[in-house]
Amino acid sequence: MDRAAAGWINGFIGVVIFSGSLPATRVAVMQFDPVFLTVARAAIAGLLALALVLIFREKRPAPRDIASLVVVALGVVVGFPLLTALALQHVTTAHSIVFVGLLPLATAIFGVIRGGERPKPAFWLFSILGSTLVVGFALAQGVTAAPLGDALMLAAIIVCGLGYAEGAKLSRTLGGWQVISWALVLSLPLMVLITIFTMPATFAGIQAPALLGLAYVSLFSMLIGFVFWYRGLAQGGIATVGQLQLLQPFFGLALAATLLNETVTPLMFAVTVAVILCVAGARKYGR
Repeated sequence: MDRAAAGWINGFIGVVIFSGSLPATRVAVMQFDPVFLTVARAAIAGLLALALVLIFREKRPAPRDIASLVVVALGVVVGFPLLTALALQHVTTAHSIVFVGLLPLATAIFGVIRGGERPKPAFWLFSILGSTLVVGFALAQGVTAAPLGDALMLAAIIVCGLGYAEGAKLSRTLGGWQVISWALVLSLPLMVLITIFTMPATFAGIQAPALLGLAYVSLFSMLIGFVFWYRGLAQGGIATVGQLQLLQPFFGLALAATLLNETVTPLMFAVTVAVILCVAGARKYGR
């Protein structure tokens, strides 16, 4: 199997795992404070990451890598989880998931800026087309209905795209699972401290779905998914493999409808299908 194909396979596995993030966050934020949920998931994943680097005796990152790890931590360990958790207090999972369709464009832009990639002009056509469909959907729903929620989701997409591109660039030399592990370890002291101060007085009233949501975003969304995702981006190209994120709304909407009984309108489904069709074109002209 060539490197590009391996990148698409690893990227696809990462996208499937990430697809459960927003539904799980939606369930968890119903009973957990968004700030606690953000720092708790990072603290739990950070402890697991620390165990991994100790067990495998990984070398510490070089001083030149620290700045990039800080960007990864701010983007995907803190920024995206916190902003989406706050957004989900104002919008439904189904509505927020479609915004994920903007991630490929954000990731591609930062891939050019930070990763030095140069996709063909036709690539940008397909990427912008997919993102335009997503923005059009949001406007059709009436952004004025939840302007704060939509603004938070857009901010989440921007910081996440930066974190993805920066992590993928660093994965070329440091390794996929090592990047997210060291970013989590770097964040761990502060995350544990804030977790202690924001922890609920008692967990007696917390129901199983919220606890399962916390477990999912801590283990899968915060750690395991990134092992595959960063490896895929490094192998197949940040901009190109990043277009797989256009598939994430499809999986996420299915989960929202199945697990949360949220309404998936024909328009949501149509936009998702149209966005998926952009993946083939973007893949063809991405490198």
